[in-house]
Amino acid sequence: MTLANVITLLRIAFIPLVAALLLSEINGLAAILFLALSFSDALDGYIARKFNQVSDLGKFLDPLADKLLVITILLALVAQSKASVVAVMLLVARELMVSGLRVNLARAGKVLEASLLAKTKTVVQVLAVFMLILKLPTASLVLWLAVLLGYISGGAYLWQNKKYLLLK
Repeated sequence: MTLANVITLLRIAFIPLVAALLLSEINGLAAILFLALSFSDALDGYIARKFNQVSDLGKFLDPLADKLLVITILLALVAQSKASVVAVMLLVARELMVSGLRVNLARAGKVLEASLLAKTKTVVQVLAVFMLILKLPTASLVLWLAVLLGYISGGAYLWQNKKYLLLK
């Protein structure tokens, strides 16, 4: 178990706390903890590369932790009518689509590296969630921008890896 993997597992472990804070209307603390968990994604990646701790477990857990965090909090925001149901459904569908592609690529011994556009989508998505938690103006617009970036980057992933879409 590497330090990078421990950080990733801690990120997963704290997701229910963020959701509970959010659903309890403790929005400031929920927003701060959400940002801390979001930034821990960059930290565990940095540690894994810097200290040669890149592992197969980390390659699996890290994107899973990211998706669990964002999807869980977006669903809590939908439950509170703070986020568009349609936007969240579209983001969840995109994440499932890309995850399916990752599985097919893994079966073929390939890894789907995050593109710059996908990383940009992630930053915009985190910003949107943070803004939605705090009920900031234009939060919905930023969420829709994340949807747009998500589908453009997801489409690019599918196009670039089309031969891996229908593996048996």
